[in-house]
Amino acid sequence: MNKQNQFHIVKRGAMPWYFGWLVRGIAIVLALLVSAAVTTILTGEDPLQVYATIFHGAFGTKRKAWMLGQNMAILLCVSLAVTPAFKMRFWNIGGEGQVLMGGLATAACMICLGDKLPNAVLILIMVIASIAAGAVWGVIPAIFKAKWNTNETLFTLMMNYVATQLVAFFVIVWEVPKGAGKIGIINQTTEAGWLPVIGGQKYLLNILVVAILTVAMHIYLKYSKHGYELTVVGESERTASYVGIKVEKVIIRTMLLSGAICGIAGLLLVGGTDHTVTTTIAGGRGFTAVMVSWLAKFDPLVMIFTSFLLVFLDRGAGEISTVFGLNHSFADILTGIILFFIIGSEFFINYKLSFHKAGKEEKHV
Repeated sequence: MNKQNQFHIVKRGAMPWYFGWLVRGIAIVLALLVSAAVTTILTGEDPLQVYATIFHGAFGTKRKAWMLGQNMAILLCVSLAVTPAFKMRFWNIGGEGQVLMGGLATAACMICLGDKLPNAVLILIMVIASIAAGAVWGVIPAIFKAKWNTNETLFTLMMNYVATQLVAFFVIVWEVPKGAGKIGIINQTTEAGWLPVIGGQKYLLNILVVAILTVAMHIYLKYSKHGYELTVVGESERTASYVGIKVEKVIIRTMLLSGAICGIAGLLLVGGTDHTVTTTIAGGRGFTAVMVSWLAKFDPLVMIFTSFLLVFLDRGAGEISTVFGLNHSFADILTGIILFFIIGSEFFINYKLSFHKAGKEEKHV
């Protein structure tokens, strides 16, 4: 008879809310210990000084703290946008392109209408145009999915490339001066179309807008009829159809919302902070938002913490490279280790290993 230990994976039942956070906390501590060992072995630097530098990179000055808040707000905004689609099991990987289209629409309004309309009217048109552009870019793959069951992952991914090339085309059309290959600051002398600055802080408006969107999305997903319907569609389209939910309508409506919020992110970037548009203005946030949303289990309030973590690590990693003269790859190694442990902790939150010997009781870990 085989007396060797055997094990199998078992899904956990309902656990107290604090269990998940305890596991994640342990994972972060282990990640820091492993990162410290790697730092000592590869560079010979004091790990505590490295961690202090990461913190300084994020909060070392007032400007760095505001930049952290701005980057976190935009990442959170894009994460909020893709979350309704993900909750519906529609894998919207096109956040990057939808942000670009919102930013392009904003820039077009600023350039073409900047000297023709009062600023308040111009900003109103910018808001409408950016939301509409993002929504259109989001609903195109939704229509094809609803009508012909196309692969939404591939479709939305390809839409990113089309959006990038559209922005590249109009950058050349609007470039200043000709031959520069970039637009530069739009309406720099008149500031036409620039979103208002609140309290003397350039990034405060963006942070407040995203804070409102976060609360609104939480209410929408948790308490609204639409939120209930997209959750049912995500669990089973057959069940949704059986209870009278029109699946095609839900898919299209949800992607309109998803694209519209990405359009708002483009508006905040172009009209609120950068005042220009480039092919890289989204900064990869459309893809990073996937991790933010997934780590938070599609909960908008938890996404506040996951987006903070990723932005904090990114800004701290850049500071490490500068202070210690290390290339950015080492900083990315530390970030990767920490994320690996955090993502890995989700396995132990949702599953347990069941060990047993033949003829003996099982032991759970």
